[in-house]
Amino acid sequence: MRQNPGKDAGDGVDQDITQWLRGDSGDNPEALSRVFTVLYDELKQLANARLRGQDSTLTPTALVNEAWLRLCGHEGAWSLENRKHFFASAAQAMRWIVVDHARRRQAERRGGAVVMVALDDDAGLTEMRPEELLALDGALDALGRLDPARRELVELRYFAGLEFDELAVLLGRSSRTLKRDWAAARAVLYALMA
Repeated sequence: MRQNPGKDAGDGVDQDITQWLRGDSGDNPEALSRVFTVLYDELKQLANARLRGQDSTLTPTALVNEAWLRLCGHEGAWSLENRKHFFASAAQAMRWIVVDHARRRQAERRGGAVVMVALDDDAGLTEMRPEELLALDGALDALGRLDPARRELVELRYFAGLEFDELAVLLGRSSRTLKRDWAAARAVLYALMA
């Protein structure tokens, strides 16, 4: 059973994570490294769910490790404030990595055309072809300009594979509200990709 990245079951651990990210991190890369070590298993489970069923050279371990490198190399990594912010940044990094991987695969095939993407309620478990991921990425960028909160919801739901109860705890909003936002975000994404 997957640990819940939003749960406060380990309040002490969450407080440590928040302290490491807020106060102690400054110019100390060790703080982010401690957070990564504590949350590594959860991140790997999320990456595994994201990549399940894909015929890909990208493995969950490679995805998590590359996400880690992107977080460390990104100047905003030291402005991470808490567990939620860490997971949101990790989900976004995973999105970029998966999309970059899809672009490389797509470039090898040199295909194109309009692509329909299915964002099912089983988010994060649907297999997507590279061209579908690229279409979704473009639509997510546009959604982010219109409604950043819904873009974050899609990234966490689809790319991190979080369930609504996990998202409710992580984002501090009700599952019911998040389900409505998910439905609205899907409708906007379909319109943007059409």
